[in-house]
Amino acid sequence: MNKLFDEIKEIIRKYAFDKALVENANENSKIIIDLRINSARVVDIVLDIEEKYNIEIDNKSLEKIITIKDAMDIITSKTK
Repeated sequence: MNKLFDEIKEIIRKYAFDKALVENANENSKIIIDLRINSARVVDIVLDIEEKYNIEIDNKSLEKIITIKDAMDIITSKTK
């Protein structure tokens, strides 16, 4: 697909119990529901994203991350 999507999937994969769900994910896959990521792990994913892209994701933005695309949109808006 695209580089950002692949990079986010790679971060999520580290925290997934079922790696196949992440492998078959698309941009509209819901991180908690579709990929079965524990909500506590979402915080770890966000921390990894912040470190990788040298950005800060505030709580308001964090609440908006439901799908992989949501994460991509936040990263894109903060790295412009």
